[in-house]
Amino acid sequence: MTTVAELCRGTQCLGAETGDPRPCAGAHCPGSRSSRPPRQFNPATQGRAAHTVASQHHAHPSSPRAAASDAAHPAAQPPRSRHGGEAAGGSGRRMRAPEVVPAGCTDADCAALVRQPQPANDTRDCRGIECRLPLRIRPRARARSCAGEGCGPEELPPVHLSDRAAQFLGDFPELGYPSSELGGAPLGVQLTCDIKPGENEVPSEDALILNLQLAKGQEKLVEALRAQQVVIRDLQQKLADQQEALLSQQREILDQQRRMYDQMDVVKAQYGLLSDTVKQVSFQGLQGELQSYFESHLAGLQSQARSHLQKPYAVHKMDIDSKVMDVVGEAHFPQPLLGCPSPCGREEFCDFQRDPPQCEKCTMCPPGFFLISQCSPTADRMCQDRDECLEVPTICGERVKCLNTPGGFRCLGVSQREAVMGLCGRDYFYNPELQECQACSDCEGEPVSAPCTALTDSVCGQPSESRLSQSWGASVGVPPARTSGAHIFPGLQLTIRGKERIDLLSNEAGQVTFLQHGLVWLDHNFAIKHSCRNFLQVGMRLNGSQEEEGRDLSGVRIEQPDGKYFQGVSVSSGVEVEPNHSFALLLKSPNQHCNQSKDLHLYDVATPSVSLLWLSHDTGAVAMTAQMSLLTHYQTSYRPTFRVTSVSDPYVISLTHDSRGVRFTESGVVKFVLQQALYSMGHTCVREGFSLIAYTNRNGTGQEAMRAFKTGVNYRDTSITLSGAVSVAGGDTLSFEITSPSQCNIRYFGDSTGISVLSLIWIPSAVSSALTATVSRTGLPSGAVRNKPLSFQQTGADTPQVRLARSGEPNSRKNFIFHEKGTASIALNLKLIHSCNIVKLTLQRAGGQGEQAGPVAQQVSGYMPEGSEWASIGLRASFPVQNGTALYVTLDCIRGRVNQITHEGGTNISILWVTV
Repeated sequence: MTTVAELCRGTQCLGAETGDPRPCAGAHCPGSRSSRPPRQFNPATQGRAAHTVASQHHAHPSSPRAAASDAAHPAAQPPRSRHGGEAAGGSGRRMRAPEVVPAGCTDADCAALVRQPQPANDTRDCRGIECRLPLRIRPRARARSCAGEGCGPEELPPVHLSDRAAQFLGDFPELGYPSSELGGAPLGVQLTCDIKPGENEVPSEDALILNLQLAKGQEKLVEALRAQQVVIRDLQQKLADQQEALLSQQREILDQQRRMYDQMDVVKAQYGLLSDTVKQVSFQGLQGELQSYFESHLAGLQSQARSHLQKPYAVHKMDIDSKVMDVVGEAHFPQPLLGCPSPCGREEFCDFQRDPPQCEKCTMCPPGFFLISQCSPTADRMCQDRDECLEVPTICGERVKCLNTPGGFRCLGVSQREAVMGLCGRDYFYNPELQECQACSDCEGEPVSAPCTALTDSVCGQPSESRLSQSWGASVGVPPARTSGAHIFPGLQLTIRGKERIDLLSNEAGQVTFLQHGLVWLDHNFAIKHSCRNFLQVGMRLNGSQEEEGRDLSGVRIEQPDGKYFQGVSVSSGVEVEPNHSFALLLKSPNQHCNQSKDLHLYDVATPSVSLLWLSHDTGAVAMTAQMSLLTHYQTSYRPTFRVTSVSDPYVISLTHDSRGVRFTESGVVKFVLQQALYSMGHTCVREGFSLIAYTNRNGTGQEAMRAFKTGVNYRDTSITLSGAVSVAGGDTLSFEITSPSQCNIRYFGDSTGISVLSLIWIPSAVSSALTATVSRTGLPSGAVRNKPLSFQQTGADTPQVRLARSGEPNSRKNFIFHEKGTASIALNLKLIHSCNIVKLTLQRAGGQGEQAGPVAQQVSGYMPEGSEWASIGLRASFPVQNGTALYVTLDCIRGRVNQITHEGGTNISILWVTV
């Protein structure tokens, strides 16, 4: 049976003041060991503890309501020991105050109620800061309030504010001090360093003081920062003021500079006026000084002259400081001459060396001279000879001595044949009489009737206004790589350099601009060695006026030979032009590889590489352009189908019913060119090659008019082209066929880029004629061929304007002789077998009747492709001819030999003559 002493706790227990000797036994007596297990986390327990804290917070311990609550719920929280719940002291046990039985509780049920199981978060008797104090100075335990008859009057000791706060915090276990499991110090003492962030602990007095000091320090820091902000704002304001002052100073400086520039302009204008005035005044002043000087000394001179000679002494000229005065006798002395009687015109100067001074035309610097000083009103233009030997030390080669001459140079020991090969270079020609290279004439702005060649100078002449035909030639170059836009992909414009000036066109910025209406036939001989992938394409483009767009006239593809040898191709086109139409040459590549390629070499021939034949509309000529069909595959034989893109007179020229031929209504001469792009597959293509044949059909009978041969390629893009001139009658048709070897697959292309196109110009027979020929069967050069002329055999009918030299005449079967003045256009194709490194085919003019001999056109080719049986080379050109002009063809093989030249299909020459 539980005694009262077991339930009594606090200061009001029995015997507390009377000294009752009865011992106290039970779990709640002092010195008893707590049987509560170590505290562990229990959510249910935490919930109940929170409820208990809330109830204790609302009921003060000293109030009657709280006492009643304590009487109804006598359970107390167990102590939270830091070492497993052991009591204080050396054994680690903590003493509990004796339990007190509530008033009015006398039966066993009440005692059993007191002995109910205590919750895990029971309240401790020791609360507040005194739990941290030693036992000897710890204040006495305060008795809980007692309600009922057994309780005496309540006497509470004075409570300090800190104790009251500690007591209040002790009533809440969640806000109390941590247990030993959570890192608390033993013996109920907790250090400042033991406080962990996140725990709701009450700081000590030192901590409160430190917090106050930190708060004061923060306030001071904030005040210091505010003061610094004020200083910074002041500095910013000062900086802004300084910047404003600097800007104002800069504005003032700019205004001063502007005023200074204005003053300088005024000074310059005043200086110009002053200089003009000084010139006039100085001339007049000098005149006055000279006059006074002569007057002062004239008396002595006259007396001496009378005494010695007794006759008038005439001084005709006296040159003093470039001012001329005439002294003629005593009566007219002195008589100053200020200059020419009238002001000289433009490009004139006053020649004081004449008597009297006269205006003379300014001298033009001759070819081979360069300008030193321009022409002025008082002095002629000054020129100096150009020293070509000094400018180009290797102009004559490494072993040949160069001698400078006025307007040219001389290579000692060089023959005329070597000079024909282009030794003199561009803008120079070889003079056989002086045996030296001389600069070509510029014609001083006049039209050039004949361009400068390797052996002839430029021929200057005024063209007639009623011309029916006219020709023009120029050289072509590749722009330097450093030039902007100098990329072969997607297109590079070649530079056309023409020295000849005619009234039909102007040559500026590397392209030709037409100035008159008419029909134009264009030819371009092009030789290049490259290592670009796939192929290169050279073509012609005509850019229309502002209302029209440009279009591609023609294009020829140059296959890839891996940079092993030169390839010579010719591209031609016929088109109708109008004023302001411009013509340009383009070099294209299908990829960007060629832009970085350094193995791109253009062979610079000694003759004009581009030429044109202009025909007036008064001739009645008609032009037509047609395209081929697209992407067709053929074997052995292919007849192209045409689609007309432009024709100037559809009555004269039209297509046949199957679109495979061209029909002509009236008789005349047809100048044509067919260019077909293709892609071949098969080794037999390389061995046997392709042939392009032109047929004329008259009254149902077809006849081969001309043929061109092209070496085949395997898995490569290339082009085959044929150009010539044939005579046709009314109702005749012109058709074409491309033959290839068996087991050779070919893809033919056709589009609007000009790679597969037919161009032709029909000219009435009244103003034109045509002659065709092939090489003769005998007398063909072979072996080591060096500039040997070719012999020909005429195949077409005779014409009164041009013929082949007959037997018994000089250079029979070699020279083509013209018997009437006009313009000639020649197309030559040659099929041969050779082992030459370089093959040159040159059209030569024989000298006679005021014409100088020399090359007119030239084309170059290289090695024969590996695996091929035949090779081909051809050239095309237009130039003026006179009555008696003779032309012949030479073949030159460098480092190799010519084995055979065929006289059958693939070798031919056609000559078109048009009156002027």
